[in-house]
Amino acid sequence: MITLYTAATPNGHKISIALEELGLPYQLRVLDLSAGEQKRPEFLAINPNGRIPAIVDHGADDFAVFESGAILIYLAEKTGRLMPSDAPGRSRVLQWLMFQMGGVGPMMGQANVFYRYFPEKIQPAIDRYQGEVRRLFTVLDGHLQDHEHVAGDYSIADIAHWAWVRTYRWSGVSLDGLPHLQRWKDAIAQRPAVQRGIAQPPSAIDLAKDRDEAAQRFALEARRMVETGQAHAAKDAP
Repeated sequence: MITLYTAATPNGHKISIALEELGLPYQLRVLDLSAGEQKRPEFLAINPNGRIPAIVDHGADDFAVFESGAILIYLAEKTGRLMPSDAPGRSRVLQWLMFQMGGVGPMMGQANVFYRYFPEKIQPAIDRYQGEVRRLFTVLDGHLQDHEHVAGDYSIADIAHWAWVRTYRWSGVSLDGLPHLQRWKDAIAQRPAVQRGIAQPPSAIDLAKDRDEAAQRFALEARRMVETGQAHAAKDAP
């Protein structure tokens, strides 16, 4: 059994999707980021950085793993699935996983902060991060023109990217003119394990209705966290 410490964010959903795809038994421990549960001593003992997600593998002497990319690799290696065992195949998956971890995720997170949460609209910052997100999406679209999945067969690289790319509207970025990325996004969304994983836990907002009352309340709460110096929660928010 695995305990997943998580919240309804792209990084959190990476792990619930992977667990569902792998069929591993797990229990959910949803942390209230706005209440600062991720900064309490009991969670810091699992992840000193005070961020979700994290897991505890009770079948491996309560071994704890934090950082979403590291968790994905751990689960893939634990099961021998969602990542090839040969060196070139494994490297391809890790290269694209790092592309997401170092590029797509951080840039979309910053776009969210400046476009949705920051109390002042600093247009050069918004343009900078939205432009970089669009550039990264264009890289993915070009790659997916000749590939069904991000790195060979369906893998943790697809899971990591999909959990963030699906939230493109929240970052204020369009998928217009990126047909291969759109095709890939829609195909991954049809996977039953992905549908189950994205509901663990369910998102507080409908990303297709990014201007309705629920979205405005969500953005306001995230803005309060930014204003009080708790940008860790806002960065992780979808």
